[in-house]
Amino acid sequence: MSQETPKNTDAAVNQLGVYLRQLRKKRGMTLAEASEKAGLPTSTLSKIENNRVSLSFDKLLRICRSLEIDIAELFSGDATVPAAPSPTASGRRSITRAGSGYSIETPNYAHLYPAADLLNKCIVPIVAEVRARSLEQFGELIRHPGEEYAFVLEGAVDLYTDLYAPTRLEKGDSIYFDSGMGHAYIAAADGPCRILSICSADAQHFIDNAHKA
Repeated sequence: MSQETPKNTDAAVNQLGVYLRQLRKKRGMTLAEASEKAGLPTSTLSKIENNRVSLSFDKLLRICRSLEIDIAELFSGDATVPAAPSPTASGRRSITRAGSGYSIETPNYAHLYPAADLLNKCIVPIVAEVRARSLEQFGELIRHPGEEYAFVLEGAVDLYTDLYAPTRLEKGDSIYFDSGMGHAYIAAADGPCRILSICSADAQHFIDNAHKA
């Protein structure tokens, strides 16, 4: 049976911090314990739980790892969702209609997560509108384990990393890189600049490999 992801409402987005707090308490973890496990300052996690700071992808993964949940469980607001069977023979699929998905707004990006209902995905697709127009405006580079593929859908972006000189990517260009490098997408054209970013590992990957790092 096909699954369609409805467009999330602002109310659902505003509940993200509430879900995180509920999940943390359900696991009997204090704010300090969860923040230490996620590698985030206690003040930052507190602000996230109170919807006072937006979630970037790297922070999202850290929190999911600390709570030992899949990203889809967080988006659903239900930590009791059973794990999906292996996609090898399950025949599962998820249809995301235009303009739908789970959206998270940050100062640097407007992230839209398609197929947000599927657990244990091998990849995490993200449609991102790039907002920062300088590295100074962007701030600290982000990094997360795994690999990343980015395809420019609209406009142009400069990809900054901590190992290479900045690379200009025009509409139709793409890049595949080690996302463990610090990196940042910077808008490099007038008007909207959008990319399709595909990250190689979901939260479960980080849970399984947490003790190997």
